[in-house]
Amino acid sequence: MPHLTPKLLLGASALLLSVTGAHAAEYEWTFQASETAGEPSFKVKQEWAERIGTMTDGRVQIELLPINAVVGPTETLQAVSSGILQGHMTDPSYFSGQDPAFGMLGNLVGAWSDPYDFLEFMKQGGGEELYNELAEPYGTHLIGAATFPLESVPSTVPIESLEDFEGLKLRAPQGMVYNIFERIGATPVNLPGSEVYTGLEKGVIDAADSTVLSNNDAQGLHAFAPYPLYPGFHSMPMIAVSINKETWDSLPAELQTTLETAFDAMAYDLIARLKEQDIETLAKLREDPEVHPFNLPAEERKKFRQAAEKEWKEWAGRNEMTQKVYDAATGFLEARGQL
Repeated sequence: MPHLTPKLLLGASALLLSVTGAHAAEYEWTFQASETAGEPSFKVKQEWAERIGTMTDGRVQIELLPINAVVGPTETLQAVSSGILQGHMTDPSYFSGQDPAFGMLGNLVGAWSDPYDFLEFMKQGGGEELYNELAEPYGTHLIGAATFPLESVPSTVPIESLEDFEGLKLRAPQGMVYNIFERIGATPVNLPGSEVYTGLEKGVIDAADSTVLSNNDAQGLHAFAPYPLYPGFHSMPMIAVSINKETWDSLPAELQTTLETAFDAMAYDLIARLKEQDIETLAKLREDPEVHPFNLPAEERKKFRQAAEKEWKEWAGRNEMTQKVYDAATGFLEARGQL
């Protein structure tokens, strides 16, 4: 056997450490998001999932996959519970069929005029505790809540008042947003977000409740829907960053804290970056003679909020959990003079 000098031994040891370090993750998880891979918000989430590896010194590795990569968007709750996925970053409104409280917490439509108000409700107003009370019996644990800036409505026809929603075939996911659009006269169509593009292109829908302006533009929606409503007025869905509960309970406290801290930071980063991208997108669209962004007047926004409040009260009576969500959210809003 050839003699190894101390220098060679040191180099061999360093190489061995680098090779073993590359495979030293204690936890390797697959999460699924609710966006397509090309959307700006997905890319931000993906960056933060990768950043977890650095923040935990390689102990945790998260692979984030786009919508429908493993299961459909309404199936991720069960997939995380059963271990098919280890986690998800998705709108809980998809699970309204299992409990309407998911719809209320996932998207209390018309409630939030600012995404930071929603984050304050979740962190300081009891929202996260309520969500875990709801979700943990389903085998999942909420690490943190995030959201988008208020969503735009891409439309194939001009919408300048609530009356223009009458008879409009509008994509909306199941849950409260679906019911409120029904209340103002629209004809909601329950399509997943991944089918909005083809739905608008083929005329299956006239308009869509479909994420923020920059996401919509990145998907090419304004080629078929050149009348976007912006700034948004209706929908600001929660992004539930959740993990299998048994997995969460088994984690050391320091990793739990790191994950909570990281995803709280992601929530603020996501809002700031998407807002900046929306402003840039709006400037571009205003220079395009084929696209006509429209800001719904304050009086029309007020009418929508009044319709939404009626729907909140109706949902509150559905079960004990929906009443708790209603009481917590309206109490939070009232205390801040926002209701």
